[in-house]
Amino acid sequence: MNRLFNPHLLSLSRPQVPLRSVFESLFARNGRSNIRVTEIFQNRVGLFLSRNSLYGFRTFCTGQDLTTKKCVPCDTKDLRPMAEDSAKHLMPKVVGWDLVNENGILKLNRSLKVKSFTKGLELFKLVADVAEAEGHHPDLHLVGWNNVQIEICTHAVGGLTENDFILAAKINRLDIHHLLRRKISA
Repeated sequence: MNRLFNPHLLSLSRPQVPLRSVFESLFARNGRSNIRVTEIFQNRVGLFLSRNSLYGFRTFCTGQDLTTKKCVPCDTKDLRPMAEDSAKHLMPKVVGWDLVNENGILKLNRSLKVKSFTKGLELFKLVADVAEAEGHHPDLHLVGWNNVQIEICTHAVGGLTENDFILAAKINRLDIHHLLRRKISA
């Protein structure tokens, strides 16, 4: 939450009311944000929501490149799964991934065919390094001897969050062409 209130964001907002009253309107008695936060950030900073303001902060997504963002911890109470239309809106940012609805749970899936079993394990290592750096971990499957399947969802909320799209975008930036049976079309 603190990173949302850095001085650069507030300077962009040019509040029309005193800053103190903005902060007072943002927080309820318990110190947690209220729904007014979403209105202020949407109207003043140019952020857009995942189409459902009830989902709170963690479904925000700016227009910036997802690979420049960092996954947020999944143990916060304001983290909620995004709606399917919000996920569809972000799909163009993760080319090569499929949006899958498994028993009401949205997930990102990607299938790749690698040159050999050991190339599949090398791919797992590259993905694992990115996942560890982000603190967000996908399900990795090596099916048969050369079919790699990557499945991403935020298990803690039972669906997709922006974290999943950030991780997928960062996996897309990996140099994996030498591991694959055929080139990925861009």
